[in-house]
Amino acid sequence: MSLRLRTISREEHLAFIRSLPSASHMQVPSWADVKAEWRNESIGWFDEQDRMVGAGLVLYRQLPKVKRYLAYLPEGPVIDWFDPNLEGWLRPMLDHLKGQGAFTVKMGPPVIIRRWQAETIKNAISGGEAKRLRDIEADWYEPRAIDTADRLRRMGWQQGEDGGAGFGDVQPRYVYQVPLANRSLDDILKGFNQLWRRNIKKAEKAGVEIVQGGYDDLPVFHQLYLETAERDKFIPRPLSYFQRQWRALTAEDPNRMRLYLAYHEGDPLAGTTMITVGQHVWYSYGASTVHKREVQPNNAIQWRMLRDAYALGATVYDLRGISDTLDETDHLFGLIRFKVGTGGQAAEYLGEWDFPLNKLLHKALDMYMQRR
Repeated sequence: MSLRLRTISREEHLAFIRSLPSASHMQVPSWADVKAEWRNESIGWFDEQDRMVGAGLVLYRQLPKVKRYLAYLPEGPVIDWFDPNLEGWLRPMLDHLKGQGAFTVKMGPPVIIRRWQAETIKNAISGGEAKRLRDIEADWYEPRAIDTADRLRRMGWQQGEDGGAGFGDVQPRYVYQVPLANRSLDDILKGFNQLWRRNIKKAEKAGVEIVQGGYDDLPVFHQLYLETAERDKFIPRPLSYFQRQWRALTAEDPNRMRLYLAYHEGDPLAGTTMITVGQHVWYSYGASTVHKREVQPNNAIQWRMLRDAYALGATVYDLRGISDTLDETDHLFGLIRFKVGTGGQAAEYLGEWDFPLNKLLHKALDMYMQRR
């Protein structure tokens, strides 16, 4: 099959995304408005009958003082990654992006290599022998993913380092997901571990109320988020970022982004944001206070979001990034410990890949990023 690639309108792009069961929320047209500091472009692949068969959101970041760009397709593009003629998809893209002034291209194939069930992970942690997810036998493999990686290498694509914890890529390589398809809510709740179920009951008994908020409630969420950032020692995003995200995503689809807040006796204790594209729902941002932590608002808010995802017809509830560490002394271990309690699965993606169109500028960017 011979493919052509061209710039497409946002309307064409959105219509293609809506024709699919799902795609990454970072590959919908409105994500370009969230990342307003980047130049953006929607691109589409067309077959011999001029039918659109693939799409991608490209974000362009300009180098200082030079009209050359890093072209980034986060968790994309949305193409047939298992096509034996993968070069027939990616070569036209590289040619197009080079023509747009890109000196290097970064992309994140939305391809899962392997999965580990919660029970497998719990057994590995209690056994104490494996220090990382990658050290234990997975419960499921996608053999075509290895072929895809081999094809990318042969084309000259370079795989980014994972930083030793699965966080070297811009987007997380390891995520935690709860499958919802062909399961009842009772089945899903029974899949939670005893601590999660007890905490959900405790929150309910204590009178924790979970409400779905709106744009005007974002400052309440942001105050909780600032406290979380100070406690966990990360640099927080400003309130304006969440306000821009809300405006952009909900303008495209009223259900694209939701806000949830947990209250107890009028006190806001936890807040989360949720993003939906087709049958895939993501827990995006979370925040909480240490005040009244004993009433378990975090478990309660996750259970509410998961039930709402189920009601929306989602087939997967995605808790996003985890480290792959199984070492209980590692400060990142808490991420996987909390999420394993949902009884879902850890999944490893193919990771992010770079194609240097100008090796000198690519190397300069590499050195700059390492210094940061």
